[in-house]
Amino acid sequence: MAVWRGSGRLLFLVQKHHSCISLPQNLNQFARISLQFFTAVHYQKAMPDQPQTSTDLGLYKPPPTVRGMTELDRAAFSQTVSVPAIRIPTNVLNKLVKSLKKVALQRPGLKRVVDEHKEDGNKDCGNGEHRLMLLDPNSITFTDSFGSEEAEALKAYGVPQEIQRYELKLTYENLKSEEILRAVLPEGQDVTSGFSRVGHIAHMNLRDHQLPYKKLIGQVIIDKNPGITCVVNKTNTIDSTYRNFQMEVLAGESNMVAKVRENGVLYEFDFSRVYWNPRLSTEHERIVALLQRGDTVVDVFAGVGPFAIPAARRGSEVLANDLNPDSFHWLQHNAKLNKVDQKITSFNMDGRDFIRGPVRERLPTLMKGSQKIHVVMNLPALALEFLDAFRGLLGPEPDQTLSRQDDNLPRVHCYGFSKEDDAQRNVVERAEASLKISLQGQCSVHLVRNVAPNKEMMCVSFTLPRGVLYATHTQDRDGSEEPCPKKQKCEDLTD
Repeated sequence: MAVWRGSGRLLFLVQKHHSCISLPQNLNQFARISLQFFTAVHYQKAMPDQPQTSTDLGLYKPPPTVRGMTELDRAAFSQTVSVPAIRIPTNVLNKLVKSLKKVALQRPGLKRVVDEHKEDGNKDCGNGEHRLMLLDPNSITFTDSFGSEEAEALKAYGVPQEIQRYELKLTYENLKSEEILRAVLPEGQDVTSGFSRVGHIAHMNLRDHQLPYKKLIGQVIIDKNPGITCVVNKTNTIDSTYRNFQMEVLAGESNMVAKVRENGVLYEFDFSRVYWNPRLSTEHERIVALLQRGDTVVDVFAGVGPFAIPAARRGSEVLANDLNPDSFHWLQHNAKLNKVDQKITSFNMDGRDFIRGPVRERLPTLMKGSQKIHVVMNLPALALEFLDAFRGLLGPEPDQTLSRQDDNLPRVHCYGFSKEDDAQRNVVERAEASLKISLQGQCSVHLVRNVAPNKEMMCVSFTLPRGVLYATHTQDRDGSEEPCPKKQKCEDLTD
């Protein structure tokens, strides 16, 4: 259904056009839809305990007593179920287990091969000539349920297609997180056990109906995901200046200092004090791949360094800025951690002050050189409005008789959210509004990711026009225009 809906949307969108877009519109929209699909698939694969199929959803029937549980009682989830099994001689067991893998019972912490019971009800203790292989009850119900491949294997080894019943005790350890939460939460309510992982921290975004069970949910996430030792939930309060949100520890330790490795780079930071989004690793890699040794990178909203540090490791000189004192601290820490502190000059300033101060001071000299200049502005809720800081930045136009450095004007990569049907056109028009100049035929737009239904994160890239950098007529050089408000909706700042 989603494919058809996406295809229908594609057929509608290809009719739209904006001459700024460097890619053919139909190709770019196809990438947009494909990325949404890829993001959904990738996010599911990132959760190792999530059920990938429904092969055994009917096997476990939770006891009614666990419904509404708010304090985790693991023993209450134990249950004995009857499952199909096939009796296999031990001398061909290993070979047949491989052949019957598709129809075997798959459960966390559960052995597929067990000892068979004697007539007195006791186990064989593994010394007999036969053992039992447990089968998926949704695949095998009768002797003729085996597919041709499995039937041929059984016949080749002389094993009759005779199904037995085995009484299997399922415990909390054999259940998946979604099964546990579905058994506990009110019937009919949405169940989610998905989260963003930041080092040892699982970051959840619980809905209102899940909040009474938040402590239990946190403990289940820790139990079912090795390496997770802390689970936090975002609250409704956000610091819109520094982009860090208030969070509540649901389970586990309270240590918020995470260690994360992204694209071969190690980062350390206090997750409760800075902004970090694990879903942006591909975008970080894309921008860094554009750089050549000796280029200069101006990172206006650097955070803890996901653009700045890989750029420095690639051989670029970096000017990195962030208003958040905690981000500034961890940026410097990570630069030293990755041995690139000599390549990064860091600042703790407002983005506009950074552009109109240190950047304006260095830009004329950089533009006289042959190395490229890249300006990265990754603050999607506000960055497009910050583009006005470049208007008249370098004062009057230089002497027209002098050599013009058109080939070395800065290349800007500016990020923005959009909820419009034509997100590409929307972000370009907002950039043009801030710059007071047309970007038609001079820019490209890249879909970074689908943040939420009908909300996209986009990156518009363009070479900063000379008409913007240099003041013309009565254009204000010192940027006295009214600054844009910094307060935004929580949803815009945390995505």
